Amino acid sequence: MFPLPELFYAGNRRRPHRLATVRVFTMRCLVLLLALLASSVSVAQIYKYTDANGNTVYTNQPPGGSKAKEVNLPPLNSVSPSPPTAAPEPEPAPPPASRPNAQSQAYSVLALADLPNEEALRANNGTFTVGVSLVPKLKPGHMLQLVLDGNPYGEPGNVPRLQVVNADRGEHNLAVRVIAGDVMVQQSETVTFTVQRVHR
Repeated sequence: MFPLPELFYAGNRRRPHRLATVRVFTMRCLVLLLALLASSVSVAQIYKYTDANGNTVYTNQPPGGSKAKEVNLPPLNSVSPSPPTAAPEPEPAPPPASRPNAQSQAYSVLALADLPNEEALRANNGTFTVGVSLVPKLKPGHMLQLVLDGNPYGEPGNVPRLQVVNADRGEHNLAVRVIAGDVMVQQSETVTFTVQRVHR
């Protein structure tokens, strides 16, 4: 923005002089704007001529002393911006199947072993180990993890012997699942048992 003349802001009460100053200022702005537009149009003109060596030359300034032809360029290609489109929402991942059907099971046998059927499990400090029966052997990339009372328990491992530490006395549900990263591949049947802790 151009600064207005000092007289415009001064407390000068001569209104005709103030209006004349504003008109002059406005005229100067218009002349400057027209000069800028005219210079941009002249820059866009292209000339073609043949130099002394017979080469065809294109330039934006008319050469002195040689006949140059004005080249009419086709209009520039312009593409109007398209309105932004919303990115497609990713499809939600299917939830892992808790019990896949028998045809898609990776293991024909997956079961807990070494848990008492009819008696309480005696573990005075609540720590015990359970075995895992697995046919075929654990595949590469698969890990075993216990599920105690419906929640994943302990760190996954690749050894078919898992440990429960400091389980409370009373009734519990236990299963083992085969996982590949964060995906559950297969889960065993849940076994219900009772932990008996005797303190002396």
